[in-house]
Amino acid sequence: MPRSWKTRLIHSETSVPEGFASLVTPVYRASTTVFPNAAAANDTWRQHEVGYTYGLYGTPTVLELGARIAELEGGFRTFIVPGGQSALALINFAFLSAGDHVLIPDNIYSPHRELGRTLLKRLGVDCEFYPPLIGADVAALMRDTTRLVWCESPGSITMEVQDVPAICEAAHARGAKVAIDNTYSAGVYFDAFAHGVDIAMQALTKYIGGHSDLLLGSVTVRDQADYERVGSTLQMLGMSVSPDECSLALRGMQTLAVRLAALETSTLQVARWLAERPEVLRVLHPALPSCDGHDLWKRDFTGSTSVFSVVLRAEHRRERVLAFIDALSLFEVGWSWGGVTSLAVRVNPTRTASARPKGGSIVRFNIGLEDPADLIADLEHALSALAG
Repeated sequence: MPRSWKTRLIHSETSVPEGFASLVTPVYRASTTVFPNAAAANDTWRQHEVGYTYGLYGTPTVLELGARIAELEGGFRTFIVPGGQSALALINFAFLSAGDHVLIPDNIYSPHRELGRTLLKRLGVDCEFYPPLIGADVAALMRDTTRLVWCESPGSITMEVQDVPAICEAAHARGAKVAIDNTYSAGVYFDAFAHGVDIAMQALTKYIGGHSDLLLGSVTVRDQADYERVGSTLQMLGMSVSPDECSLALRGMQTLAVRLAALETSTLQVARWLAERPEVLRVLHPALPSCDGHDLWKRDFTGSTSVFSVVLRAEHRRERVLAFIDALSLFEVGWSWGGVTSLAVRVNPTRTASARPKGGSIVRFNIGLEDPADLIADLEHALSALAG
């Protein structure tokens, strides 16, 4: 029976040749997922087990990225979420309830700190911040209600390297889970699961994306039980991601190894140069002995990446530090890191349980893919602004 042209716009009978092959994962966009028959229709997030049910839980592009992250990190399964903060929130919501106690290192990413201080507190969760270098002594802070212990190693501003295996041993002895923000290592320079961690997250926005043009996060679990717990929580929160951004992340993964190698080399060159400058009191880079936890970095990590901080001497006042940053021509001012462009920003870490590094202002750098000699020349010129 002939159909109207209006209907054929929706229900076409055209076909294209088969046999097309490409090196690129296709971008599958969908909200509605079509079932083969009425009996097959269901609403579950467990698409690995039952097949595709709804776009909210991921198209093949999204699940491909999750599978590749899980493979990279050596985990059981990975969930892809809208950003790093979404990943942190998802883990907290999945493993914590009213009356529970969570331990978070005092040098944590500041939005995570605010999540603990405000939203988790409002939901009845007791959030306690602990000194990041406490190691096995975290056992003394454990309670019968402690359900989750967080690590961030190195810390994303002051760069302390934690004794993650010791923290895991202490937490597991009391039945608590350990989660880590493993963004610094891109999931490759620190093997979270081999060192005892139960749940690892990354801000894929940074090294996996690699070009400052996407916002994504990942949550990788060790086993089936945690997969069920995180997945059921994710379904209720309705965190969906764009397959277009997942496609960009998949592309970024293909160049991750060469980018990380170049970033490590350039960053160490710039950091070592800054360590010799009279304006700089201390360089906070885990691969340098001046960074707290450097010996742990040598023991547990296989490389370093592009972000580090410097502590300027106390006599350099805030307005002069801001003038120094503004005098840089190759370093943009902005949050985040892991992209191809160098960044510089003055930071002011808040602490309750441990002291921040002594000295003056802290400036955090992300070293990009520019020639390090040009970056050093730019820094040398801008440092004159500190003198006024």
